[in-house]
Amino acid sequence: MAAPELLPGRRPLPPGVAAGELAPHGTTIVAIVSAEGVVMAGDRRATMGNLIANRDVEKVYRADEYSLVGMAGTAGVGLELVKLFQVELEHYEKIEGTMLSLDGKANRLATMTRNNLGAALQGLAAIPLFAGFDLAAPSPDKAGRIFSFDVAGGIYEEDGYHALGSGSLFAKSALKKRYRPGMSTDEVIRLAVEALYDAADEDTATGGPDVTRKIYPVVMTATAEGARRLTDEESAQVAEAVVAGRMENPGG
Repeated sequence: MAAPELLPGRRPLPPGVAAGELAPHGTTIVAIVSAEGVVMAGDRRATMGNLIANRDVEKVYRADEYSLVGMAGTAGVGLELVKLFQVELEHYEKIEGTMLSLDGKANRLATMTRNNLGAALQGLAAIPLFAGFDLAAPSPDKAGRIFSFDVAGGIYEEDGYHALGSGSLFAKSALKKRYRPGMSTDEVIRLAVEALYDAADEDTATGGPDVTRKIYPVVMTATAEGARRLTDEESAQVAEAVVAGRMENPGG
């Protein structure tokens, strides 16, 4: 590597603590296991303190052919982490001629998160969420897996669903009541958008479906057919159905 000192966690930081208002922060993302794999979705809002910094930021990405990665926290750090993770997975596959196992990918992402600990302690924390279809699973209905992380690089496998970001408390509360094992991918997509709607209903940093500007959650799936992002039209159809349902029953 030509300049390892430029990697996250290796760059010198100025003394003091970074103010949270100086950098845009992104929330909220959810990941849910379906009968065919896993679904990950994220709202589109980024904030700087009490201000909306961006209305259409993307927080969920394709990591490789069978996995997804999302981030919450300091947007600049998180986006850099995601891009570097994508490059590392692609580089490994080109060099070795095969993909890392899903556990290997999660372990690598944990190490990269820990490398940013110095910046995180100064207020520039970014935490990833990782999910994918495990090709080594005994059956397709057990292939969807979700991994969460802490700022120190701790890695934890989640059972069924997980949410990350400032609206995660409300999203997880919605999922806790409505999730059940064996739901189809279409059902889980609707559930993910519902959970983001509930988060936006209670958390000012989470953006709900913006029907006026046509800004809707980013929704991605990872199944035996690979990782796929829903088109804008598909996301709009789901989000508008959720909004229409809440017009009749605001409490869900």
